[in-house]
Amino acid sequence: MIVETAATRRTRIVLAWLVTGLFVFPLYYWVTTAFKSSKDIFNIPPSVWQFSPTLKNFEEVFGISFGYLQRQEVGMGGGDFYMTPRLIDSIVVALGSTALAIVISTMAAYSLSRMDFSGRHHFVNWILSTRMMPPVAVAIPMFFLYKDIGLMDTHLGIIIIHALMNLPLAVLLLKSFFDDVPREIDESAIIDGATRWTIFRRIILPVASGGIAATAVLCFIFSWTEFIFVLTLTQTGLKTVPVVSSSFVTSTGTAWGNMAALGAASMAPAFIFILLVQKQLVRGLTLGSLKQ
Repeated sequence: MIVETAATRRTRIVLAWLVTGLFVFPLYYWVTTAFKSSKDIFNIPPSVWQFSPTLKNFEEVFGISFGYLQRQEVGMGGGDFYMTPRLIDSIVVALGSTALAIVISTMAAYSLSRMDFSGRHHFVNWILSTRMMPPVAVAIPMFFLYKDIGLMDTHLGIIIIHALMNLPLAVLLLKSFFDDVPREIDESAIIDGATRWTIFRRIILPVASGGIAATAVLCFIFSWTEFIFVLTLTQTGLKTVPVVSSSFVTSTGTAWGNMAALGAASMAPAFIFILLVQKQLVRGLTLGSLKQ
């Protein structure tokens, strides 16, 4: 048995803080940049800790004025970098595609986990192979297909393509979670007269809710950060945050403050979504302990 000394423990703690700081500092610098003026952003040496905070970048990005007592709208356009509609587009697309992917993948994963049929293992391998295909390989064919069927520049079109993009990963993850739920639960329910649909809805889904939440978080993040499909399948209307961020790079320079403000604001929905399902997320990550 190895006994950890006080010096070893202190060293381990210091190293842990150094590694944490290495990953947290870029995030801190990006968020603080959103509250800096142009002068502070381009200071040499950089203004890391001491600067005069301002909400100007957020006012330009969201088209509102942050007063001491109230917020006042500053027009319909809000300026060259008015991004509130784009943030709403991202939320609608990410939530819609996540919901669609979870609904389809839970039923598919349950079928693969519990039902024996010819070629089941080959079907699982085929699902895995579709995830290996790079999005750029199908972006152009999807462009012509969407143009013909009228789904260009629509929320529905992007929701469908993002759901299809997330389905392979969601099915495989949920299948692993359902596999960890003992089959004896299903067998006992069948003996009591329950149907497959009743077992799936009333037993499997509640037991595997942690795994479903973990999968939903991953689907949401992948949709939130997806770039290629949105860039290809939208032209003038719908745009999500990753694509529209390129508009901050202009011929006169890069609007770093506005870009940082949009980036900081775009982190909030993902963090909120994760916080809402954090209990189920932890449960999903430890679901394998049910397997005997």
